[in-house]
Amino acid sequence: MATPVAANAMARLPRSGIRRVFDEASKYPDCIRLEVGEPSFSTPEHVKVAARDAVAANFTRYTPNAGILELREAIVEKVKRRNKLSVTTDEVVVTNGGVEAVFTTLAALVNPGDEVLISDPSWPNYLQMTVVLGVQAVYYPLRLENNLVPTIADIEAKVTPRTKVLIVNSPGNPTGSSIPESRQREILELARKHNLWIISDEVYDEIYFEIPPVSMQSLDSDRRVVTVFSFSKTYAMTGWRVGYLVGPHEIVSHILRIQEPVTSCVNSVAQKAAVAALTGDQSCVAEMRSAYATRAKLVTSILDGFEVPYARPSGAFYTMVDITRSGLSDMDFVSRMITERRVAVVPGSAFGPNSGAFVRVSLASSEDDLTLGVTRIGEAINDWRR
Repeated sequence: MATPVAANAMARLPRSGIRRVFDEASKYPDCIRLEVGEPSFSTPEHVKVAARDAVAANFTRYTPNAGILELREAIVEKVKRRNKLSVTTDEVVVTNGGVEAVFTTLAALVNPGDEVLISDPSWPNYLQMTVVLGVQAVYYPLRLENNLVPTIADIEAKVTPRTKVLIVNSPGNPTGSSIPESRQREILELARKHNLWIISDEVYDEIYFEIPPVSMQSLDSDRRVVTVFSFSKTYAMTGWRVGYLVGPHEIVSHILRIQEPVTSCVNSVAQKAAVAALTGDQSCVAEMRSAYATRAKLVTSILDGFEVPYARPSGAFYTMVDITRSGLSDMDFVSRMITERRVAVVPGSAFGPNSGAFVRVSLASSEDDLTLGVTRIGEAINDWRR
């Protein structure tokens, strides 16, 4: 009797390189963990209180697929104030984290055989999603000489008649870089020229170190941008699994239809917590942003001392460190850092096929861990130099 087999896509679905490093580093209790993008802060107290109140009030039933109206109204006000976006509650969908927002948007836009442009390096989940959806991921390069900010020439060189969607991420994971407004306008013109949809992943929109990043949708006159946000990083709510997207009603209505069979609705209690996050005291956001900025300066100062090249972070909480001088592949470098120096970082190739000259360092760890961990990275690059 034949044995049932999994879908063909499962054989091609890569496992996250971040998780592989996480599992390996977990074998060493004394390992300094600089691999995971997990805020080191606790969820703000007023957010937790709102969740407890929701449970006490028995707010524990299904909600509308798009999310409770109270939360969507708060999102409308937030994106108007912070992101300069004018949307209605019908153009908002609350999702299970930013990851579901990206997935359902892609599912609403692509057909099998279409191509999706993603940056190299980029968040690994983008590639995983294209595999599941049966579409082709095409990488456009990010170069260290441009501080890992995309150029129009590099993107356009990858466009074909099958290209349907361009994904951009600013501030970026794993790059820590932000795309300036002038470049965003050029990207929109490119999308207009080739009739592309844009998914703008802005889950780190509140984590910036100097100038607040611009939302591409605020510059969009063609209604071709869908923007993804999340509560995970801004409010240290990774485990609550609440994100949201905003975009043109004609495509958001399709995304909402996909939400129903994929997840029905977001956890009701978490939605009440998200309302409190947006409408409550925002000093917690400023405090976390300031701490990440301090950590970014600390890390770049240490790397400068070792004369190690890196992408200078302007937002999010990452930097990509160039390990070329060590003479090792990124996988060998990461393995030896764990076993010999007790520091966990992520190999660049986890984020794209041509990013093996880098490792990603997360700035979400404590200053003490960053000081010791990044110093060990600099020492290792020099010690292992060939």
